[in-house]
Amino acid sequence: MKETVKKEINETFNELDNILFSFTDAQLNTVPFEGSWTAGQVAEHIIKALKGSSKLLNGPTEDVIRKPDEKIKATKDLFLNFDIKMTSPDFILPGNGTYTKDELLTSIDQLKKEMLENSEMDLSKQCTGFELPTFGKFTRLEWLSFYIVHTQRHTHQIKNIFRTLK
Repeated sequence: MKETVKKEINETFNELDNILFSFTDAQLNTVPFEGSWTAGQVAEHIIKALKGSSKLLNGPTEDVIRKPDEKIKATKDLFLNFDIKMTSPDFILPGNGTYTKDELLTSIDQLKKEMLENSEMDLSKQCTGFELPTFGKFTRLEWLSFYIVHTQRHTHQIKNIFRTLK
């Protein structure tokens, strides 16, 4: 289980790094079409979503009597459905700043390292510090999977932005 999670973390973040590396700083800050975030804003959104992950995963937990991966399929089905437009909670909305590739890649690399470290914990424990609306409390395994699929969703979005700007 832990090796599978580590593999998914590495693959997901390597893919994100590779697409971000393809952008120039100017492209990162270019709105590709009306109503869209820039690639830099999407990357900032990913970073904001992951910023509190270590605190949550290392926070209070409880035992669960269900399977620790019970909610993973439902989150994957939702977040990897690219036909659905979602609304971000305010606390992880990106700003209107200017982004540099180096800053974004450095932040993402640090968060990837933290996720890999966190994947070493007992993943069957349920985190009690935050509940995801409609899903409720997640185990550590489910949170790591959520962070992975959320990142995959937005990596897909960044790839689309890159294609539009080319």
